[in-house]
Amino acid sequence: MGAKNVFSEKMVGFDPKNKEQLSSLQCGFCGASSGVITRVVVQPLDVLKIRFQLQIEPTTKGISRGKYSGIWQALRLVYKEEGFASLWKGHVPAQALSVVYGSVQFMAFEAVTEVMWRAYPTCTSPKWKPVTHFVCGGIAGCLASTVAQPLDVIRTRLVAQGEPKMYKNLYEAASKMYRSEGPTSFYRGLVPTLVQIFPHAGLQFGFYTFFKTLWEVIFSSKRGPGEAAGVEESLVCGGLSGICGKGVIYPLDMVKKRLQVQGFHQARESFGRVQSYSGMIDCFKVIAKEEGAAGFFKGLAPSTLKAGLSVALIFCTYEQCLAMIRSYIHEEELPAVTSESRR
Repeated sequence: MGAKNVFSEKMVGFDPKNKEQLSSLQCGFCGASSGVITRVVVQPLDVLKIRFQLQIEPTTKGISRGKYSGIWQALRLVYKEEGFASLWKGHVPAQALSVVYGSVQFMAFEAVTEVMWRAYPTCTSPKWKPVTHFVCGGIAGCLASTVAQPLDVIRTRLVAQGEPKMYKNLYEAASKMYRSEGPTSFYRGLVPTLVQIFPHAGLQFGFYTFFKTLWEVIFSSKRGPGEAAGVEESLVCGGLSGICGKGVIYPLDMVKKRLQVQGFHQARESFGRVQSYSGMIDCFKVIAKEEGAAGFFKGLAPSTLKAGLSVALIFCTYEQCLAMIRSYIHEEELPAVTSESRR
């Protein structure tokens, strides 16, 4: 029973109490797997979110409203004009993004939390763990975003374009962008991305750890010592952390998306007015002046729904994948331990 608890006892992040730690590649594989599963489910919400974010006109109902004015209205309109498959526009680069981002993020997070523990052993105590995971999550998110930024830019453009399409696939988009706009086009919006991602990723990991700690305090009588976290616990805590994290940093995500489609105006004309920005600060100023404070929160409803669902699935599938690998390792080692004990 003691050996079983060693393998099933696993939270996100390095835990010195675990005698058998998984390798960085194994954590990366689990991170990539969680990203793939999550992306399939939440891609339609991501498409709607991006459409709202890039719309200059108001998203509220009225005389001057833009093309999209609500989740169900936008969903029906996209389906009517572009077909069911359009809800998964940009899915291939989005999946590539999920694999790259998920693997790098969780590999980095596990490694950084271990470094933090070796430097400051008290940082893994219940009191400091949410803060530690906020800092480590922010660092891991920045590393993953820098690596995955070109795929994020291409994905945004594929989702943002209307009919007829300017880009047919990921390869054509990358080729045309490189020839017409140069290699720097793949890193458009990187500054607001990094400014956004540190608190965003940090808050996700920090809130997740906080809500799991709170869950254990509230439901302590229902869980035995060393018992693995249940699926419902990961889903609830992950969903709450995703909603809280997204709500705090949403304006930065909005600005990032606007900057990523600069130089892409001809594919956006059918959606309404287009706007040019000279940089992150200028984008903030123009949105505030022309669209008001509400302009920074366009697409908040589908984005929050997507954030809660995606973060819940990411953490849940990541932890379950870790548990499966640990269970497999345990089964592989068990015969050897048994035969040794018989001698």
